[in-house]
Amino acid sequence: MADKVRVAGVEETRAKLPSILRSAHQDGTVTVVTKRGVPYAAVVPVSHAIREVPKLSDLRGSAAGCFGDAGGFVEGLRDEWH
Repeated sequence: MADKVRVAGVEETRAKLPSILRSAHQDGTVTVVTKRGVPYAAVVPVSHAIREVPKLSDLRGSAAGCFGDAGGFVEGLRDEWH
């Protein structure tokens, strides 16, 4: 079953926060909070937030190659400063 998604402005969210939280917890409703029509945040069930966060071990090696030869760069700095 797909989760329900609703949109609420900041003022509506402020006024109805207990109800929005209850809906997230009981029904799995996701509420996208907007400010002047621009999405700013979302109230989601805890189960959504937890399953979306990767484990640190899942990230191992994910930046490989992003920084070039970092070891060589640091070694060059050491040589320069000694």
